[in-house]
Amino acid sequence: MWKRIHSNRDPRDTLYSEIQKEFSSYFTVAGNAFKNLASAYPKFLFGCMIFLMALSIVLSFTIFRHPDKKQPAEVKKVSPVEDGFSQILQAAGNIRATMQLKQMVDSLTAKKQLSGRDSILLDSALSRLAKIHQTLK
Repeated sequence: MWKRIHSNRDPRDTLYSEIQKEFSSYFTVAGNAFKNLASAYPKFLFGCMIFLMALSIVLSFTIFRHPDKKQPAEVKKVSPVEDGFSQILQAAGNIRATMQLKQMVDSLTAKKQLSGRDSILLDSALSRLAKIHQTLK
């Protein structure tokens, strides 16, 4: 079994307090240096602050601007009757083309030996059948 480890640390010790103990001298030196700089050159620091805000405004309206998403194209309002009728006509055309291609494939596969032209016709017919099948899905 695992041996239990007992921690005898002070509950008031936190990560922040330990970091503060270790680096407090550096933070106080940096803080005092910034206070001396700010009291010595207040107008310069104010000018830098104004310049950075103006630069931020310019950059936010030019370089960092995200273009608005394009509006979808206006959809033509079609009545359901016209839409359904066009789908019926399209399905009838697909069935007619499928029947013609099936007849061509059957006649080509009935031959004992295919010529180069027959192979090309068979390949194109099968690819058109696959394309029609994809539009039906």
